[in-house]
Amino acid sequence: MTGPDHRPRPRAALAMAHRTARQVLDADVRTRLAALTDIDPDLVLDDLTTPAAHRALADAELLVTGWGCPPLDARVLEAAPRLRAVVHTAGTVRHHITPACWERGLVVSSAAAANAVPVAEYTLAMILLANKRILESARDYRAERRRVDFNDRFPDAGNYRRTVGILSASVIGRRVIDLLRPHDLTVLLHDPFVTDAEARALGAHPVPLPELFARGDVVSVHTPLLPETRGLVSRELLAGLRTGATLINTARGAVVDQDALTDEVMSGRVHAILDVTDPDVLPPGSPLFDCPNVLLTPHIAGSKGGELRRLAELALTEVESYVAGRPFAHPVRPERLARLA
Repeated sequence: MTGPDHRPRPRAALAMAHRTARQVLDADVRTRLAALTDIDPDLVLDDLTTPAAHRALADAELLVTGWGCPPLDARVLEAAPRLRAVVHTAGTVRHHITPACWERGLVVSSAAAANAVPVAEYTLAMILLANKRILESARDYRAERRRVDFNDRFPDAGNYRRTVGILSASVIGRRVIDLLRPHDLTVLLHDPFVTDAEARALGAHPVPLPELFARGDVVSVHTPLLPETRGLVSRELLAGLRTGATLINTARGAVVDQDALTDEVMSGRVHAILDVTDPDVLPPGSPLFDCPNVLLTPHIAGSKGGELRRLAELALTEVESYVAGRPFAHPVRPERLARLA
């Protein structure tokens, strides 16, 4: 069968967890995929070693992947001799794109840009609320059941001329900086891969890492978890936070020395807003659950609910580009993969 330009539609397949397919690819999205490609929209491959998977992979030129996609290793690629492209409906491709994919010369697209949108929105909201001292004022109001003089109790509260530190100009970090532009805030940035001129063009002041923590009223972590970034936010850096400062982490829990952070927040000296922890689901006995200086959310900053449709729309656009012979708008380059989440 052919598409509107009379080219044969590429054979495609879905590779992801069944729950992912159900949540991300609704009936309309699957119908549009079927119009663009030769695909069985009801066949979802969550195991690429079965006979059914091998039959689907044998002719597949394009894989549409998502959370729960098994690794596309050399053995899988042997079963998919015609595979040329992967369109991922989520952010990181580290879990399924292997060196064998790059050796094959596959072109890969990711919806990381779409997933960055809600994470940046969450971060912006938390920065503004943290500077407004919402955690503390709500806690005190709940405990005292009366209105107190907010200005006397929190004389430095508010977002006027406060300082926000952004750790890493990742896709999300850059979007957060952009969202902060309309506000009367000083934005600092530390990223060893960004020049001073580039940082200023983004709208941030480049600073060394210790200065970021020493000056920030809020410090927001957007560093991908790599071997060299594990524990990057160390006990020494956390000790350098000014009293009353807030650390926000929407990246990965292991980027932060969690034992050191626990000591700091339990002392009452600083605050933390954590959408990710190490481990990502804390044990029930963790003191962070009951610490009044901590707001824990269950890894919800990324795309959830209706926001999943944004991921699907970006993926559909990339499939359209592939079918039309155009390059991906959101390619993943193997030479940059070492620096990506």
